[in-house]
Amino acid sequence: MESLYTEYNRYIYHLCLKLTRNKVEAEDLMQEVWLKVVRYEASIKEVDHVKAWLTTICMNTFRDRYRKNVRRSKHVQQQPEGLDISLLDLIPSDNAGAPELLEQQDVSELLQNKISELDSIYRTTIVYFYVHQLSLIEIAEAMKVSIGTVKSRLFRGKQRLKDLLLEDVQTREYVLPA
Repeated sequence: MESLYTEYNRYIYHLCLKLTRNKVEAEDLMQEVWLKVVRYEASIKEVDHVKAWLTTICMNTFRDRYRKNVRRSKHVQQQPEGLDISLLDLIPSDNAGAPELLEQQDVSELLQNKISELDSIYRTTIVYFYVHQLSLIEIAEAMKVSIGTVKSRLFRGKQRLKDLLLEDVQTREYVLPA
């Protein structure tokens, strides 16, 4: 493990720096990458191309962080016509006023009601991913299924949730732009 770190540490750092364009964020990302490498140390023996494996871990970690940040920063009114990830992860901003907070609370309740109408496999997958913010790997392990199955359940669950929201007159005003 130490030799792996010595050999690829600079490469991972420069890749992180290239992705984030910020020294502090690059260091944080690099730390997350190495934590994942340590967590999956047993898998290294099965890897043919270590550099490609490390690059994949780095890219996926960056994407996960980016998605998480995007979900946290968007608000319902900035939603495009098609339902996207951010609607499922409503976190009030620090400077939101009372009307915005009430609207977010209303939308959050509507979403919770619609999520509860989903089939249990879709509901569980969506809750793990958007509420508990588990990675696809963690969800796959928890549900004892493959990552591909988690991805398809997440996709189908979002599609079904979108359909439920659009079918309901009360929720349609929050989902569709004026």
